[in-house]
Amino acid sequence: MNWQLSDEVIFVGMIFIAVFLLVQSFMVPAFGENRQARKRLKKRLKSVAVTPEQRERAELLRSKRYRERSALERTLGKLPGMPRLERLIEQAGRETPAYRLVLMSACLAVIPGLLIAQWLAMPVMGIVGGLLLGSLPVLSLLRDRSKRLAKFEEQLPDALIIMSRALRAGHPFSDAMKLVAEEMPDPIGPEFRTTFMEINYGGDVRTALGGLLERIGSVTVMVFVTSVLIQKETGGNLAELMEGLASVIRDRFRFHRKLRTLSAEGRLAAWVLSLLPFGLAGVLSIVSPGFLPMLTDNPTGRQMVVIAFVMIVIGIFWMRRIVRIDV
Repeated sequence: MNWQLSDEVIFVGMIFIAVFLLVQSFMVPAFGENRQARKRLKKRLKSVAVTPEQRERAELLRSKRYRERSALERTLGKLPGMPRLERLIEQAGRETPAYRLVLMSACLAVIPGLLIAQWLAMPVMGIVGGLLLGSLPVLSLLRDRSKRLAKFEEQLPDALIIMSRALRAGHPFSDAMKLVAEEMPDPIGPEFRTTFMEINYGGDVRTALGGLLERIGSVTVMVFVTSVLIQKETGGNLAELMEGLASVIRDRFRFHRKLRTLSAEGRLAAWVLSLLPFGLAGVLSIVSPGFLPMLTDNPTGRQMVVIAFVMIVIGIFWMRRIVRIDV
């Protein structure tokens, strides 16, 4: 019975690891920003970094919501990791306090985990179930952030066209951003409104655009911010620059959609080939319960299972390398 219980735990752990690797490798966009792009983004964020005084002045726009909280809520908001979680919540377009999200995750992890462990008499399954349920709020937050940032990037070409027409009509850059904030829906409208208010309340363009890049965290936005800052320093026709950026971004999205269509078959094959052994093992355990113990009770058979699992993991990384195209 102990060997059987151990086999079940190992089997569940293998499935968990395989699904986790598949989600990390194939549930993200096929044309997602690669590591080099993220490094460029971080480098650009450092180059447009503002002084503490400028950051404090920009944060005044969001300080009202912070003052409305109680002393306990403000204390919890200063715990380690809370600022990063607050940034994640802001990027997802939510207004839930970070400490409340942490408490929700803790409740989902502890209470159901204890119930599962008591019901199945398996502490390991309780821990695994608690971790899975406790991660649901964060996974939902990451999903909402990805959707919101993707929608922002899709709206950006239209916003650049609006800004270009406003600049050709003689409006200054800040008024062009205000026009986008009034005409465009969420999420690009509120984000540009925040940037316009930072400029309108005494901040400079560099500080405001740096805040926009920090909130969005996208290579496309990085190109927009960098182009505007360079134009402010060197001069040039900003309206033509906006039109050119809009055309480049549209072509980039068109190319990315084509790549995603062409790689769909490979991503589906990766899921099927990786999960097929586990599905077959589950079917055999139901149809012929005595078949798998002949393999798992034998030391050589257990070594073969371990080798097969290692090969599955290698296959996942190999198929990820084939499917993921860095552009």
